[in-house]
Amino acid sequence: GAMSVDSIADLSDNTSKLLEALQLSHPHELDPRRSLGKKKTLSLNPITWQVPRIVDRCCKHIETHGLQTVGIFRVGSSKKRVQQLREEFDRGLDVFLDEHQSVHDVAALLKEFLRDMPDSLIPRELYAAFLSTASMEGPGQLAALQLLLFLLPPCHSDTLHRLLRFLSEVARHAESSWGPDGQEIPGNKMTVSNLATIFGPNILQKEKPGEKDAGAMNFEDSAAIILVLQRLIEHYQTLFMVSPEMQRDVLRRLFQTDPDVIDYLLRRK
Repeated sequence: GAMSVDSIADLSDNTSKLLEALQLSHPHELDPRRSLGKKKTLSLNPITWQVPRIVDRCCKHIETHGLQTVGIFRVGSSKKRVQQLREEFDRGLDVFLDEHQSVHDVAALLKEFLRDMPDSLIPRELYAAFLSTASMEGPGQLAALQLLLFLLPPCHSDTLHRLLRFLSEVARHAESSWGPDGQEIPGNKMTVSNLATIFGPNILQKEKPGEKDAGAMNFEDSAAIILVLQRLIEHYQTLFMVSPEMQRDVLRRLFQTDPDVIDYLLRRK
């Protein structure tokens, strides 16, 4: 018979890995209550929504304070302030980003984090496979991208999903609009194409930063990276959606190999 479990901590290591791989976890993390000016060390993220705090907080800050900032991600920042923020996050402090923080500094910090990850957000062993989708078109291209996204480790998948949702929101405010009182709301001028041009090389990396030839890239690769990231931003909602047919297939296989996971999922529902 199946083992009864009420929490992921009760599952064996192998089963926990399986749950991680299937992304069967709640997509949120409750933020601790915190006060301005008070920094405390935080515990590591539990096995839930595996997005680094630095990514989530940078995205939230720009979504709250910077969507109307013209040229976000293009305008220069203060290297000193960015370095200070980076060091505070690196020490595990509870960094509070509010309206007093420069949007351009936070934007630069987000780009730096993605650029300097030990393994790029889209792992390097999948670099060629992702780039090959640039020559495809239509539904076939999206189907290939979706299968490749399913191969990402959970933390990479969660973080990429959060980033793409954020970039889609930034692009939605690219053009100027009109408020209810007839006042013009300036657009940030950052279209999907502009964002893909800036973030593509930080997300899809052939070599590690600092390695020989890491900065060298031929025109074809550069154009392919931009096109692939454009597609990911434009279609991220459907690309990360697992079809009912695939879910049923996974559950059928789990029923044969790990029935305790089925029991865990039913209890949680």
